[in-house]
Amino acid sequence: IQAAWNLKTRALTEMVYVDEIDIDQEGIAEMILDESAIAQVARPGTSLKLPGTSQGGGPSPAVRPVTQSGRPLTGFVRPSTQSGRPSTMEQAIRTPRTALTARPITSASGGYVRPGTASMITSPDGPFINLSRLNLTKYAQKPKLAKALFEYIFHHENDIKNALDLAALATEHAQFKDWWWKVQIGKCYYRLGLYREAEKQFNSALKQQDMVDTILYLAKVYLRLDQPVTALNLFKQGLERFPGEVTLICGIARIYEEMNDISSAAEYYKEVLKQDNTHVEAIACIGSNHFYSDQPEIALRFYRRLLQMGVYNCQLFNNLGLCCFYAQQYDMTLSSFERALFLAENEEETADVWYNLGHVAVGIGDLNLAYQCFKLTLVNNNDYAEAYNNLAVLEMQKGHTEQARALLQTASSLAPHMYEPHFNVAILSEKVGDLQRSYTAAQKSEEAFPGHVDTQQLIKQLKEHFAML
Repeated sequence: IQAAWNLKTRALTEMVYVDEIDIDQEGIAEMILDESAIAQVARPGTSLKLPGTSQGGGPSPAVRPVTQSGRPLTGFVRPSTQSGRPSTMEQAIRTPRTALTARPITSASGGYVRPGTASMITSPDGPFINLSRLNLTKYAQKPKLAKALFEYIFHHENDIKNALDLAALATEHAQFKDWWWKVQIGKCYYRLGLYREAEKQFNSALKQQDMVDTILYLAKVYLRLDQPVTALNLFKQGLERFPGEVTLICGIARIYEEMNDISSAAEYYKEVLKQDNTHVEAIACIGSNHFYSDQPEIALRFYRRLLQMGVYNCQLFNNLGLCCFYAQQYDMTLSSFERALFLAENEEETADVWYNLGHVAVGIGDLNLAYQCFKLTLVNNNDYAEAYNNLAVLEMQKGHTEQARALLQTASSLAPHMYEPHFNVAILSEKVGDLQRSYTAAQKSEEAFPGHVDTQQLIKQLKEHFAML
């Protein structure tokens, strides 16, 4: 009986083992067939999705605020980070036919004109060109007209499908020798989310004609594929062929900044300024880096330089006000914030200024003014997690525990990537004796900012207390 049981056990074990092998083989086959598949766990310093794995030793969230993805705030808003471009093919195909309306174009003029000219008929309220009536094959055989038409369809109409059809027909007519059309096909593939196909087109175009624009587009593809190291190598190879090209140096600096390697990014931004000393993005990013490196006087010089160059907006005066305050130049602080409030174009910008004024009020010890400033921040922007957190701290100082708890819960739900609300909830809960909630919040704080010493000490105290129980 024992021998039979041993055989049965071995047979069962082998069957399970074989099943596991089959599953693994299927998973491997899927990964091999899917060209766009990205490794689930990236090596340290090779991914933009996990910027904390960078080897550059970037600033901690205690020194420099971070975005929801974990990257430190930059000194410049870039189009690629603000764009609402479609991420999937379905979304790209469903994009509106025109830049002005999401409704499809209809035309009743077909019965009154010849079919050949119906596509070019314009009416005061209608579209400039009726794309549904275009004979793309005919226009693809006229290179000069085809290029202008493609630009119109791609940039104005945002109709990627028709633009791709026209580009494919035109490059076929050019016998695949025109690099410009290959770049346009690559742009269409990029917008449709077909990054590997776009990579092939851009590489083919680069072999025919070495262009800076093509290198920049190819680097965007690699960044979307989460391959920043490949993009860096591409930029550096481009610099060998185009020495001193500002856009390529700036591209390297942006990637280092996104990978949390701020020191390398600052070096490349300085290289940008050696080539072009009026480059706004480089000046702003270096100024921001100096500010968060506890050098507000040097940051002030960079922001004043922007002011001398003619940059005149709310954000600049906001930064000038902060630099003046931390550099102890109090005579200019409030006037800069006043000008920032005057130049604010929307409620989000106004909220930012009032939030910083709240910090100034805390710095001079006027807590009532700080309370009012943070309240005004929430009036202008009801999703301002930092203001909720700071209001909660002020409420805790007044002894209003329940109000502070409610504000902190709101802050932690609005910005789970911030460690401050979680840590404050942990401290508050520990004071009132709710140790379980305190431990849970402290763990969330540690997850958001693993290097926070106070959080680690609190977790250690709570573990010792639980061990005693």
